[in-house]
Amino acid sequence: MKTNLRTYFLVALVQVLEGWRHLLELHNGTMLLLFLPHMERLRWNLGKLKALAVFEEARRRTPAYRQFLAEHPFGRMRFRSLVVPDLGRVPVMDKENYVKRFDIGARCRGGRVPSHGVIVDESSGSSGVPTNWVRGHAERQANKRMLEFGLTRLIGEGPHFILNAFAMGPWATGINITMGLTDISMLKSTGPDVPKIANTLRFFGPGHRYLVLGYPPFLKLLVDTAGIDWAAYDVSMIYGGEGISELMRDYLLAKGIRRVYGSLGASDLELNIAAENDFTIGLRKALLASPALRAKLLHFPGAVPVVFQFNPADFHLETTRAGELLVTLCRPNYLSPKIRYNLHDRAQIIRFPELKRLLRSCGLRPEDFALSYSDLPILLHYGRADMTVAYFGCKVSPPDVQEALLGVPELAERVASFTLFTSEGPQADKQLRICFELAERQPLRIRNDAALNDLFFEELRRINQDFRESWRMVPEGQKPQVEFFAYKTGPFADEDIRIKRRYIQAA
Repeated sequence: MKTNLRTYFLVALVQVLEGWRHLLELHNGTMLLLFLPHMERLRWNLGKLKALAVFEEARRRTPAYRQFLAEHPFGRMRFRSLVVPDLGRVPVMDKENYVKRFDIGARCRGGRVPSHGVIVDESSGSSGVPTNWVRGHAERQANKRMLEFGLTRLIGEGPHFILNAFAMGPWATGINITMGLTDISMLKSTGPDVPKIANTLRFFGPGHRYLVLGYPPFLKLLVDTAGIDWAAYDVSMIYGGEGISELMRDYLLAKGIRRVYGSLGASDLELNIAAENDFTIGLRKALLASPALRAKLLHFPGAVPVVFQFNPADFHLETTRAGELLVTLCRPNYLSPKIRYNLHDRAQIIRFPELKRLLRSCGLRPEDFALSYSDLPILLHYGRADMTVAYFGCKVSPPDVQEALLGVPELAERVASFTLFTSEGPQADKQLRICFELAERQPLRIRNDAALNDLFFEELRRINQDFRESWRMVPEGQKPQVEFFAYKTGPFADEDIRIKRRYIQAA
């Protein structure tokens, strides 16, 4: 069969399968059929077929993508077997070479933004000028249904009282979370406002099952400053926007929060591409405890990555040779298709059969981490690929600093946020400054500053082995130092709690 005929046949097959999927999505019970065990290969290959269908549709109906392909020639689509396509030749897109180059209408199916049924939101602009994104009715409904189902699987059947602490207004996450979860819960969109959330909890009392959604720095700020006896309430938290360390999770749980789970999404793509669960958290804790397991599983040094699982039938995930995550949105109803889109996050993907083999080589089984689990693939997410600072031959990342900070309890309770600076001194000597913003009403002087400085860098050396080796080479006068700033002063004066933190700044 010629490649083009085979492609058309497979695209038609995907359309039929999508019709069956819509029927399964009508009820949570039937949706469970999409995640039956022992179907790992089927889900993986179905995702590749759906990615092929999205690719063919986009090059026919999306003007910007047609032009993009013309500018990035590639060979004929290859197939690894009769029906499994190999997308490796399809050019990689990202914000620079695709989103910023083409008009927003040209990036939509049909070559224009529809005049109704469209939500316009934007990314936070924490890395530059905010970018506008358009989302059609069909994709919002599909995302809404998966959010509802995912919440039920993770937290349990309702009723839930959701406090949406993501930024409100034009930003992508806050508005889409509100639209996606209103039908299955009580919901109040407070935004990242500590007094509003505290007043809401006091007004409605401890008789509800609360779920607070927000960015990790705000969730810690809320727990530290709201004046709430968290143990008296049934409060769980879901974080997004950036990862947390297990020390951060334990910190929140010790304050009385019942459960803490993470979701991985991106304004460029989708709110919920991958999610944590009890199994992935158990696996991450095992990685922290076992150097042998880390050596088997992890490709990159530094802080242990956040561990997620994802549905490969909805999101086809790959990595580049440099370890950067590529995402293809496989659902056919996205207004603006994204195919092999590079978020410039550093990541690693392990399919479940391979994970079981690696665990077995360390004398472990999936059952060692959780009583129940699914055989969905694992996504190890290390954070932004460009979010590191270079220092004497090593790289230090914000997750490294967060974990070290939380490893010193006296700092963890007093510090609201941090940022990193590198610069060169008068003699072109490399300098690293780690600046801590103290929580509101904390005194600027902290007892035993020098001792805390030593404890922090001792933790950082333990976490990041490259930093440990570099530390030995640094002349005594150039050793990095921590600096303390009062709340919202110095490099933190212009921080906006509604958007993601700037963890690395120019000196």
